[in-house]
Amino acid sequence: MTGVAVHGVGTSHFGRRPDRDAVALVHDAVSEALSDAGDPALDAVWVGTVFGAPGVAQRSLRALGITGIPVVTVENACASGTTAFAEACEAVRSGRYGRVLALGVERMSAAFDGAITPEPSDPEQASGLALPALYAMSAARYLALGAVTHAQLAAVSVKNHAHALHNPRAQYAGSYTVEQVLGSRMISDPLTLLQCCPTSDGAAAAVLGPARGTGREVAVRGVALRSGAPWNERSPHVWGYDLTRDTAADALAAAGLDSVSDVDVVEMHDAFTIGEIVTVEALGLVPPGAGGRAAETGLTALGGRHPVNPSGGLLSRGHPLGATGLAQVAEIVWQLRGEAAARQVEGARIGLVETMGGGVSVLDGNACVVAVLEAP
Repeated sequence: MTGVAVHGVGTSHFGRRPDRDAVALVHDAVSEALSDAGDPALDAVWVGTVFGAPGVAQRSLRALGITGIPVVTVENACASGTTAFAEACEAVRSGRYGRVLALGVERMSAAFDGAITPEPSDPEQASGLALPALYAMSAARYLALGAVTHAQLAAVSVKNHAHALHNPRAQYAGSYTVEQVLGSRMISDPLTLLQCCPTSDGAAAAVLGPARGTGREVAVRGVALRSGAPWNERSPHVWGYDLTRDTAADALAAAGLDSVSDVDVVEMHDAFTIGEIVTVEALGLVPPGAGGRAAETGLTALGGRHPVNPSGGLLSRGHPLGATGLAQVAEIVWQLRGEAAARQVEGARIGLVETMGGGVSVLDGNACVVAVLEAP
């Protein structure tokens, strides 16, 4: 992809925010993004949300005076925000619109008081298999195959909570030990509380437009979106692996990169610790079975060869579903501009965002979006 750039980004603070409704959260994110872009003009808006009320996009944008232009709301599970980003990129690339806002918003605390439950029509709901249990099954398989240890699972949480100490917008941060992570309350064996993302509220936004090659623009080198394919006991990998691998291959090809090794910093979907381990392998950052060791040895930490989730990731920054992907985009933009302060990856020139959403029975995930961005 050529000719598309991110002109500005913004996010709210993430967390349980009973004091901030969707309108207020969107105001925080969009105001910052427009100010960062230096121009309030917009031709269209794509909005990602999963559990937002009907009209939440128009209601929130109205409060900012953004009216009278096309507003399209999309739902694609956890990949809703990056789906909005992908569609906004295509709208600019194709010349359909000149300047587009991609926005994500979610108030999870208003929809759930615990784990997200599947749709009643899905067999997972009938069997009580909520999303933590689905990820726990992947972790259990990795453990059974000797592809990860309990300590390596916990190391992902230790790393990402430590990264979040340097992110003032993150919901949670902390200096934890492997023993403290493993000793936290069991949620779905083998995943403990500190290995699961929190219930979060938040909004995030990005302003996209034609690449002019000036100022602080961050170029969109490539973006890809795929929906999950049928997945059953004959699939060789755990749930989500194949979808992530194939989408990443599409995005890297669109970006003209020979290998994911060309990427300097990654924000990826780590709703549960096993999710990051599976994803670093699916992306090709490490060989199969080496994802846990990568976290344990610091390979994927700040200062390591392949820094992953310097923002703290979903585990620590928080996971308001519709906003998550665009918060990942914002973090990569800040990294590529050299504006990430104490969590900065030195010399980062190429950044990658991966968001995978799941929940539909029989499919290897609802959708995955991978985007490759390049520094000014």
